[in-house]
This record gives sequence, structure tokens and C-alpha cells, in this order.
Amino acid sequence: MTFPKPHADLKPNTADFERLPLVKPTGFREYDARWLFGDEINLMGVQAVGLGIAALLDELGVKREIVVAHDYRSYSGSIKMALVSGLMAGGCTVKDLGLAVTPMAYYAQFALDVPAVAMVTASHNDNGWTGIKMGANRPLTFGPKEMGRLKEIVLAADFAMPGGGSLEIIEGFAESYMADLVEGRKLTRPIRVVAACGNGTAAAFAPQVLRRLGAEVIELDCTLDHSFPRYNPNPEDMEMLHALAAAVKEHGAEVGLGFDGDGDRCGVVDNEGDEIFADKVGVMIARDLSALYPDAQFVADVKSTGLFMTDPVLKANGAKTDYWMTGHSHMKRRVTEIGALAGFEKSGHYFFNPPVGRGYDDGLVSAIAILETMDRAPGKTMADLKRDLPRTWGSPTMSPHCPDEIKYDVVRRAVEHFSKVHAEGGSLAGQKVAGVVTVNGIRVVLEDGTWGLVRASSNKPELVVVVESPTSEAAMRAIFAEIDSFLGQQPEVGEYNQKI
Repeated sequence: MTFPKPHADLKPNTADFERLPLVKPTGFREYDARWLFGDEINLMGVQAVGLGIAALLDELGVKREIVVAHDYRSYSGSIKMALVSGLMAGGCTVKDLGLAVTPMAYYAQFALDVPAVAMVTASHNDNGWTGIKMGANRPLTFGPKEMGRLKEIVLAADFAMPGGGSLEIIEGFAESYMADLVEGRKLTRPIRVVAACGNGTAAAFAPQVLRRLGAEVIELDCTLDHSFPRYNPNPEDMEMLHALAAAVKEHGAEVGLGFDGDGDRCGVVDNEGDEIFADKVGVMIARDLSALYPDAQFVADVKSTGLFMTDPVLKANGAKTDYWMTGHSHMKRRVTEIGALAGFEKSGHYFFNPPVGRGYDDGLVSAIAILETMDRAPGKTMADLKRDLPRTWGSPTMSPHCPDEIKYDVVRRAVEHFSKVHAEGGSLAGQKVAGVVTVNGIRVVLEDGTWGLVRASSNKPELVVVVESPTSEAAMRAIFAEIDSFLGQQPEVGEYNQKI
């Protein structure tokens, strides 16, 4: 028995769409998979992906036993069951958690002693998107090598259908997950928190966990509604942060915590209603942890603030930081490889190794770390902790549109252009280029520490642009103007989602 090779372009409302697999190749990203459901993948295509995962596990020498779960979107349950049918046809023993945040599926790998995971989620992407986060070596998830091989297997239909798989429904697992999060942890006082979930999956878990920790919780958009009626559950999105800020001020809360669509990220608003970018929150947590664990090793992604290297408190505590590639799989792997206590991404993915976490990204573990940082700073508000940091002027993550098929080539041009300026001793924004970091796109660093980053988004047809200056807003805007001018000359680059 054979399975037909997937097609890259099938039209809905046709017979072929119902009898052939549709899998657009660009859906296989650097460290997970994302497709527009119906336009770029159909249910039979999802079956092919399930068969491909089963074949890849066999290639990797991993027992074909896997945890699956799905986020709260109108179509996620159907997609998960199509995935399960492919996994079972490929000989996998499948343990289904049902509705879950992504870190609950990661936790299940440990709690159920299962080697592999496949979480059906589009994370923070808009409705219409679907995807899968996968791993076969806890706490790690697939990186470019595994994703590249999975793509080859699926597109060539290079898999057998031995059958013999089975399905087990794991009932009540959410209780185990939530109890584990708060085991041995309790705030010394009831910190007043606004918890914003954007009507996404975290709404089923976050308020309960924070209350068990001892927080006083004010819920904001914590009813499940897959239409996301107010805003997309994305704590990097200013619309969500502004709604959270308004609720913090209305209720006199000490902090606002916003969770993304699949619960592996957490955004922060302070008691004065000011949004704090996740990399700055990471510096606050790193200060707290490095006081408890001197000489701690941290990892920060290339989008993150330069304070991880220059902050005087971190230096005094002996902390060291390694800048690494953006992306949850890249960061998880780096944190594990070098034995870092924690890793921080500007997007809000945080990775805590023992004794804080298990190495994977969990928005609720991050929220607990934030509240514990506040709890260990008596007499100081979240705004005070923010003001204690050296001041920098930084941008949000800006994302000009660029097609998936061309975005990496545009980034290659940017690397060549700005690297040449550096190699020739040139200047940008009125300053000499002091250095470049090219582990992930290019981060251009000027003499006064001002820097600008251009990289390709791993999840969307977009570029990523971030700028920061430790000296002035004018310097920040000047480096952005240089980057924007270069990108404006690339015909494939479109409109930004937002600009400074």
C-alpha cells in the first residue's frame, strides 16, 4: 500500500482536494511547521506529516511513542486527529492529552516518560493558521536538521504504512501539569495580577495556576473563544499590551501578565501601565537569579537588549551571557548544550533549567519567575525594578512583509551589505561600525553600543527588524533609518506591521 506524494497547490472545492494530500513546502520552518489551513495544507496532507514524523522517529532510533495535544482553535481538534491517524498508520503509540498549552505537552514527555511530542498549534499566528511543534529528545524540539529531513520525507512520501499503532486518551492530565507548576512554591503575599489570555488556550490554565501560587488574579479575556474577538493572543502585539495596560490601571494591579495563543510565552505590563519588552524583563529575572546562583550562565537571543552584557548588577554577580540564534528550538538547544541557568528571547520565550524549570519554554513558569522576582524585592514595585535597569531606547519587534520564498535571500543581501561596511571601516548613522554578529541574520553594533538587527522570521512571510541604543532615542532612530533605507531598496520587502 502506498500513500500519494503531496501536492504543493490544490484548490478547495475540487475532487482532488478531497482525495490528494496538499502540503506547501514552505510550511516546514526552521524549528516547527506553520501552514494556512485549506490554502497550504489539507487534512490528508496532515496525515502525510504524521506518517513522516513516524518515519523520522524510526530513522532517529527513537521509540515510536508520542504525546499529542491541540490548542483552542475551531479546526485544531480535526487537524490533530488527522495527524494521529498518520502517526498510527506509521506504527506510533499515541497518547492524546486533548486541549493543552504547548508546555503541557512538553511536560507530558517527562511525566509519562514518552520520548516524542507533536503539538498542534499555530501559536500566536492569526486565525486560519495551523502548525505543529515537534520533538524527539526532551526537552529539545526539532531544529533545522530535523525539520529539513521531515520535509524531505513528507514531500517524497518516503514512508511506510506498517500500521500497528494505538491511541490512548490521557484524562485529567491538566491537573497534574498545574499541580507540578506550583509544587513547593508559594508567594509570601498576594500580589495583585491582571492575567490576559486573549481568549486563547492559556485561559483554561493560567488564572488557576496563579491563584494556586497565592496571587490575587483579575482575569482579562480569559474565556475560551477561538474567534479571538478582542485581539490576537500575542504578548508582542501592542494591541494586547495596551488592553492589558488599561486593565492594570483600572484595577490598581501590581503587574499585568499576558499569555500567547499556546501558552509558552508571557508578556509584562508594570504597575504604572507601561509595557516592558520581554528582554528587559529577562534582565530583571537574571538579576534575581544571579543573586541566588552566583556566576550563573545565561543565553539571550540576538534580538535582545545589550544589557545582558553590560548591566552592572549582572557583572557584579558574575553572570555571563551568550547571544544566540532566535527561535525556541535554537534557544532550548543552546541553553541545554552550555548548561545555562536560563535563556531569554525578546519574543517572550524563556527557558529555565533546574531548579527553576525543565529546559523548555513555558509561559506559566515564566510568570511564576516574574512574580517570585517581585516577591523577593520587598518595597519595590515592578516599575521600580524596571527603573533600576540602566536606561536604553529600544524598538518593538518590527516585521516588514517579505515572501517566504525570498526572505532568506533578502537577509543574505543585508548581511553582505552591512558586513562590507564594517570590513571597510565604514560608518552608519554618524558612527563607526564597531562589530557585526551574524549567527542569525545580522546585528550591526555601533561604537556607542547602539545596534540594529535584520533577520528572517521563522514563522511568517516577514523579516524581523529590532533596534536599540544605550545613549539616546535619536541614535536608535538613526540606526533604524539606515536599516529601513537599505530594506526600502529591496523590491520584495513590503509594509511593516508597525514602525518606531
